[in-house]
Amino acid sequence: MIHNEKGFSFIELMVVVIILGILAGMIVPRYMGRTDDAKAVKAKIDIVAIETSLKMYKLDNGTYPSTEQGLAALIEKPATEPLATNWSENGYLEKKKMPKDPWGREYLYLCPGVNGEYDILSYGADGAPGGEGKNQDIKSWEIE
Repeated sequence: MIHNEKGFSFIELMVVVIILGILAGMIVPRYMGRTDDAKAVKAKIDIVAIETSLKMYKLDNGTYPSTEQGLAALIEKPATEPLATNWSENGYLEKKKMPKDPWGREYLYLCPGVNGEYDILSYGADGAPGGEGKNQDIKSWEIE
C-alpha cells in the first residue's frame, strides 16, 4: 500500500521562516519607540480636554478652581472657597472621572498659574521635573 502524503519539506519551511524574519527585521524597527511618542500625544490630548472642562467650569462659576480644590472640582462640587455657585450637576468631564497621565500619575494643576491663569502639567515618563525625550515634561502653556 502506497501512502501519498503531501506536506512541506524542511527546506520550504526554512524559506518561509527566513522570509518572515526578513520582513520582521524591516518592519519592527519602524515601530519601536513609538510607544513613548503615543504617550506624549495622549498626555497633550488629555490636557487640552481638561482645559476645555476648566473653561466650562469658569463660564458657570466665574472662576477657575483653586489649587487647593484641584482638578477634582471638575467631577465633584467643591466644598471650599471659592464656592461653585452654579456647578453643573453632571460635572465637567465626560466620564465623571479624572484621567491620569499615560504613566499612571495625576496631572498637576496650579491656579493661579505661573505661566497663565492656570498651569496643567505631567512630568513625563520619569515623574520628575525636567527631562528630555520620553522624560520631557508636558505643559499646558506649551501645547499649540
